[in-house]
Amino acid sequence: MPRALTLQHIEGGKPGQVYYPLQIKEVPKPTPGSNEVLVRLEAASLNHRDLFMRRHLYPAISFTNPLLADGYGTVIALGPGVKRTDLLNAPVILTPMRGWVSDPAAPEDSRKFAVTGGSKLTEVGTAQDFIAVHEDEVERAPDHLTPAEGAALPLVGLTGWRAFVTKSNAAFPGANILLTGIGGGVALQVLQFAVGFGCNVFVTSGDQAKIARAKELGARGGVSYRNEGWEKELRELLPADRPYLDAVIDGAGGNIVGKTIRLLKAGGVISQYGMTVSPKMDWLMQAVLANVELKGSTMGSRKEFRDMVAFVKEKKIRPVVSRVVKGLDNITEIDGLFNDMDQGKQFGKLVIEIGDGGAPSSPSKL
Repeated sequence: MPRALTLQHIEGGKPGQVYYPLQIKEVPKPTPGSNEVLVRLEAASLNHRDLFMRRHLYPAISFTNPLLADGYGTVIALGPGVKRTDLLNAPVILTPMRGWVSDPAAPEDSRKFAVTGGSKLTEVGTAQDFIAVHEDEVERAPDHLTPAEGAALPLVGLTGWRAFVTKSNAAFPGANILLTGIGGGVALQVLQFAVGFGCNVFVTSGDQAKIARAKELGARGGVSYRNEGWEKELRELLPADRPYLDAVIDGAGGNIVGKTIRLLKAGGVISQYGMTVSPKMDWLMQAVLANVELKGSTMGSRKEFRDMVAFVKEKKIRPVVSRVVKGLDNITEIDGLFNDMDQGKQFGKLVIEIGDGGAPSSPSKL
């Protein structure tokens, strides 16, 4: 019988105090409808939103819909009217959102936008054995990716692509980019994208080992944000012929404006995809006078997702996987992945290889 991984409700759970357990439930095998494909999922990965859900610190939490937004699998059947018939038997990566087609500014209707996985806003989630989705909600997986690497890509890849390529005005050879908090999935994905574009990438972390690993992936250098005056250390690392930052890609917030304003070029960009330090941050008159732009960036469109996957294929980028556990019903080990995330141990993505939870199914067109 097919399985799905969901949250288990605890009566009276209070935000920030509760920690919802995981549970496996048996579910019917879906039948693809009009223009849908049926995917046998092989791997899925965690994001911080999943941890926030377990603590009831995320909106519209579902206790019935499957968890997780990121998934990789193989198309095993096509529903009526599917145009992309070449998807049959093909490995695919699923889009991690709904309700945003192509508008470069924002979702066409923000009321219809939703991130998939564990949400009341959409039934879609990748922590299950099978899923039926519209054919437009999958992209053929680049052949060089393993299932775990493919599952590691969707949400962080889309978020990083938009924050860097769409928003930063700095996706060109020779640009100087600062990535904060290297080790997280989005930052690592931006690092790989920026290196692919020929940028000079600099990173921050509180862990020197993570900085060293970032250099192995192509970063020019890095500094510890634990050091007082780290921005002065960073200035010393910048190229003599371009001694400034073109853009900062940041997911922390805090005092990032004050720390980087003297390093950013006039008209430079701070692309903000998260604020883990605090939901508020200072904006300085010095930044206004320097024409620095602060741009918020969340997820991205289906078009950006398609462009991102094509770039990964072209550059043979392999998303960084921190740890893999085997088995959707291996609750103890999956809890261990959540603990890694909670303690900041990971360098890259945390992945579940789903395993066989349904009877073998030969490819077919329904």
